[in-house]
Amino acid sequence: MRNLTKITTLILVGLSDHPPTMNGLFVLFLLIYLMTLITNLIIFFLVITDYHLHNPMYFFLSNLAFLDMSYSSVTAPRMLFDLITKNRSISLPACTAQIFFFVYFACSELVLLSAMSYDRYIAICHPLHYTQIMSWRMCSHLAVIIWVFGFIFSLVHTLCSLRLSFCGPNSIHSFFCDLPHLFQITCTDPTINIVLIFALSSSVSLTAFLFTFLPYVRIISTILHIRGKTGKLKAFSTCTSHLLVVFIYYGSIIFIYFVPTSTNMFGINKLFSVISALINPLLNPLIYSLRNNDLKAAFRRTLNP
Repeated sequence: MRNLTKITTLILVGLSDHPPTMNGLFVLFLLIYLMTLITNLIIFFLVITDYHLHNPMYFFLSNLAFLDMSYSSVTAPRMLFDLITKNRSISLPACTAQIFFFVYFACSELVLLSAMSYDRYIAICHPLHYTQIMSWRMCSHLAVIIWVFGFIFSLVHTLCSLRLSFCGPNSIHSFFCDLPHLFQITCTDPTINIVLIFALSSSVSLTAFLFTFLPYVRIISTILHIRGKTGKLKAFSTCTSHLLVVFIYYGSIIFIYFVPTSTNMFGINKLFSVISALINPLLNPLIYSLRNNDLKAAFRRTLNP
């Protein structure tokens, strides 16, 4: 007869059980997390303090930097704590809170990338009307939509997850809590939750995908008609950085949430989870800062006032 005793504590299996490997991973991921905080803080600080960067493009970039810091801070500190203390247990309320903030920041970033595509579309395809369309009022409204939509989306999924109970295996094969992990160990029928998360996530992801990539059809067409090599290179430079960030972000999300998982794929799933939760927030500021002359100039002005 199945044990129906409700479980209130879950176990995060983590990335490794080998002590030397765990110590090495702790050092590696600590450096990655610190670099993520430092690089995103630099971009956030530069956009706020340097008036040369007070335009819609960098306004959205500062939002992305803040999201990346928050996104990685949901998972990295807990993972580092588990690696150094060898403590894998997490309470169900703490697990639920981690899910809420992880989904919140992930969804907000998805919508933000669409807003950044729209900004590039207006800048390149309608340059004469750019300042009129992308006013500060418009930018602030888009920012509110991004943050509020992410909050509502996450709240719906989190509240629905509260109906789940756990009375059997309590091991999560990851280093952080996420909704698919709970579905695998719950003793409640998760069909409603799975249908809900698939329907909402698919519709939101598809809509965000279309709003992100469709503008680039017109953008690329417009760039190809630009006379002069310098103008084309400058336009392509601002677009390729954004597209690279988008491809990496969507690639990791598709593999984690839309590729069926099995016991023999836990290792690969963990790898893509690390890329999504820890590597992407570090790559984003590096991609933008290394390819952006305005940010590099602002950084030099800050060092040599």
